[in-house]
Order: sequence, then C-alpha cells, then structure tokens
Amino acid sequence: MAKIDAFFNLMFEQKASDLHLSAGNSPMLRINGELHRVDYPPLENDALKTMLYEIAPDYKIKHYEETGDVDFGYEIPNVSRFRANFFNQKYGCAAVFRQIPSKVLSFEDFEKFDAPLPAVLKKFGMLHKGLVVVTGPPGSAKSTTRPLCSIPNFSNTAGNGASNFSKSSNESTLDGIWRKTAAQPYF
Repeated sequence: MAKIDAFFNLMFEQKASDLHLSAGNSPMLRINGELHRVDYPPLENDALKTMLYEIAPDYKIKHYEETGDVDFGYEIPNVSRFRANFFNQKYGCAAVFRQIPSKVLSFEDFEKFDAPLPAVLKKFGMLHKGLVVVTGPPGSAKSTTRPLCSIPNFSNTAGNGASNFSKSSNESTLDGIWRKTAAQPYF
C-alpha cells in the first residue's frame, strides 16, 4: 500500500470530494464544498514528492519534472478512483486529487434513491444521429455528474449500438472499463 493511500482512505471515509496536498501545509479535504485541515503536520517538499512519485507512472513523473504539471488517474481497487494533478507552487510541489465515482449509476439506480432523472435523458442515449455537447468551466462537475455518465451506459445496455461517448480526461468508467487516455471514444 502506498503511503498516500491512508489519505485516500480518509477521504473516502469522510466523503470528501478532493484532497489537497502542498509543501509547507497540512493536507486538506474538501467536504461539501468546504476545505478542512487534516490533523497531520505540514508536509515537507521532499517527503511530499516521494509520496506523490510512489503512485505516479514513470512517464508521468518525467512529464511533471519537465513541465511542472501533470494529470493522471489513480485507483485503489475496491475503494475508489482519483483524478490526480501535480503542480509546482511557491513552496515546492503540490497535488490535488478528485475522487471519481467507481460505479456509473443506471437510470433505475436514481429512482431507487428517490431522485428520478428526466425522461429526456434516456432519449439522448437512443439518438442515432446528432451530437450532444456538455461544456463548462473547470471544476463544474462535467465529468463527475452521474446523470451524464448514465446516458452512454443506458445506450449500450439498451442495445442501441449507436452510442459514441468521448471525454477529454481520464476518469470515466463505462461497463467496467476505465479509459486512461485523452479523447478516447467509448463504444
């Protein structure tokens, strides 16, 4: 188990959406939109870098060292997946991790939670022609909005076969497949 996994487990237990790590500061969790400091000493730059490098693929470490910024996905099996961003800041390295839901809910799952989705969303999944574009500024939950992730899953399970779902990041899971490359089409 990687040392940083203890923070991810805490994040999962606290139902935090994000983990913020930066040299010179204690770790922080974003819970219900609010940042909360973790009872942990401020992180030293070298110790933080060691912790981060433990989970990053070698080619991502190389990219980070060359550019000062890198994005990738990380998973703790049977716990959760995380979108990772390493970057440089005033006092050294820093990282932000966003927890990504490990299961795409079906339309029926939303009904079980007394939160049924509008019927029009099913129609999007059954379209044979056209383009549905979801846009928004960074951090506006485009990729983690569970109803949007349900559309291509519905289309695929309903036998439409015409669904083609593209993402420009690395965190969507459809039918148990976690795509790690940019702009990868989902069939």
